[in-house]
Amino acid sequence: MSLHLHRDLDKLKKEMLRLGNMVELAINNAFLALNHRDSSYVEEVLTNEEQINEMEVQIEEECLKILALHQPVAVDLRFLVVVLKVNNDLERMGDIAKNIAERAKDLMESEVIPDLSQPMQGLPDLVRTMVRSSLDSLVKLDDQLARKIIEMDDQVDQINRDMYAIVKSLVAEQPAVAGSAINLLSCSRNMERIGDLATNIAEDVIFVVDGKVVRHAE
Repeated sequence: MSLHLHRDLDKLKKEMLRLGNMVELAINNAFLALNHRDSSYVEEVLTNEEQINEMEVQIEEECLKILALHQPVAVDLRFLVVVLKVNNDLERMGDIAKNIAERAKDLMESEVIPDLSQPMQGLPDLVRTMVRSSLDSLVKLDDQLARKIIEMDDQVDQINRDMYAIVKSLVAEQPAVAGSAINLLSCSRNMERIGDLATNIAEDVIFVVDGKVVRHAE
């Protein structure tokens, strides 16, 4: 690897971490808005989303510039291809965080809100861990950490399945809470989507390190 390519890739990794931190902040604020029913967190998410979109464009342009200038091969080429995909995944996480925040705002205006904190317990922390670990695995090219993230996704999926069953039963028994319950289920589903995107990043890290495509594998 040439000195200039090494320098540009290091800069790109730092930019990816910066974007990742912005996305983590958006996710955290969305969860806080949901848990504390505080509209100030919603505003933080909306402001942060604009910054995430700008950063996503900046990173994409930087990737294309490196590809054109250095024409990297092997691991370096795979890394850049994956960064382009991860960049998009992170931007989508920001969009999902915005959706959770908006659902949280709707819940703030609801008179009747069912207590679904127990079935959702642990889900926000689990998703946050997956996002942080996926970024760490990318920057460090740690395929072992990436494989752990893929295993964690099963837990997220199970919690979301449990939430669906509980909400379905609750709505049948208490129609008055249907709107709020469905909003909470949507938040759970959106958290699952963030976990899926973190899993995508983990699978892409394995591709960079091993050259193997594990997505859709049994």
